[in-house]
Amino acid sequence: MPRDLHPRLLRGFVATAEALHFGRAAERLHIAQQALSRDIRTLEGLLGTALFTRTTRSVDLTPAGQRLLPRVRRLLALHDEVLAEAGADVGARPLLLDLNSDVTGPDLTADRVLERARAAWPEGELLARFHGGLAAAAAELLAHRLDASFGRFAGLPASVRGRLVQLPVRLERISLMMADTHPLAGRPALCPADLVGHPVDICAGNPATTEWADLGTRLLREHGLTAADPYVPPVGVDETARYLARHGDPMLTTVGGPRIPGTVNVPLVDPVPLSLVSLVHRPDEHHPGLHALAGAAARLGAVEGWLRRPPGSWLPDADAALLPAG
Repeated sequence: MPRDLHPRLLRGFVATAEALHFGRAAERLHIAQQALSRDIRTLEGLLGTALFTRTTRSVDLTPAGQRLLPRVRRLLALHDEVLAEAGADVGARPLLLDLNSDVTGPDLTADRVLERARAAWPEGELLARFHGGLAAAAAELLAHRLDASFGRFAGLPASVRGRLVQLPVRLERISLMMADTHPLAGRPALCPADLVGHPVDICAGNPATTEWADLGTRLLREHGLTAADPYVPPVGVDETARYLARHGDPMLTTVGGPRIPGTVNVPLVDPVPLSLVSLVHRPDEHHPGLHALAGAAARLGAVEGWLRRPPGSWLPDADAALLPAG
């Protein structure tokens, strides 16, 4: 087997082989279906053979996949046994990381940092989880069921912030995602005056993302705008598309975020509102994977100016206070 064949890829293969359904296997692994599909393609590329036959109605193991399955099960069992006997030393166990989103996008901060960290630390294992918001992930961090997460740290309650630490990673530009039939969908950019009479969905109905709703509340209040009624939040690409088409309100998101069929993503300007994304973890967490993530974030940030604040931009004081001096 190739030397860079990671246990994460093998676990994804076993889960898919047992469920014979990518969606159910992804739920079992607590990852996005797109991430699982990507891992399966990577594994098939490394092995030089197809492991599954896929149609719109079914997923089945190929003969090669059938031969591989019992061997992979034995390999993972031995892997877990070795870790258990060694006391699952902190550097040997996987680092559990929440990516703060159940969908992927062309420029999502957490996805890019994770990809760079995995390349820089090939001997380790970084396992992605998707809790859908830093408020939910923070509870998992404090319960020691998660090692690190990304999100807006300033939006957490003070009692939670006091028990966690953060590393500023990126100032993301805020935008609005809306159905492509919305009256504002044809604009190249939107300023606050354009949104008068158009309530903005700040995901206030999602208890997992209260830090994001807090940012939306601050932004709308400062510019005299109205928040949309809170709804039960969608999960996944298809449900988000249906949600936006049904409710009609533009949803607060970020530039470079997920691509949803039937929608457009329009940046906000005059001023350009920003959200500070941080890498968040417990102060006693010393996993080497955390250092790999921090290093990856620093390298990307230095090259692309992730923490450079544009002139005349909007950022809450609580977020600005977290930025490094200078």
